[in-house]
Amino acid sequence: MSTAIQDFKQLPVSERIQIVEDLWDTIADDPSAIGLTPAHIEELDRRLDALEALPEAGTPWNVARERILASL
Repeated sequence: MSTAIQDFKQLPVSERIQIVEDLWDTIADDPSAIGLTPAHIEELDRRLDALEALPEAGTPWNVARERILASL
């Protein structure tokens, strides 16, 4: 294991979480840097086609969210 990882392990959990959040923010700032595989693109296209063909088959986010929260 690298020395940097060992150093991070010495930090309190709250600081490690903050570092992870800060690191993720640098990734999220440029979503184009995270390429999609052809399989991902194909799946997204398939889901979009299904939504456009039958939009009423989906569940509104607020309903799905409540269902998820109720199951926790």
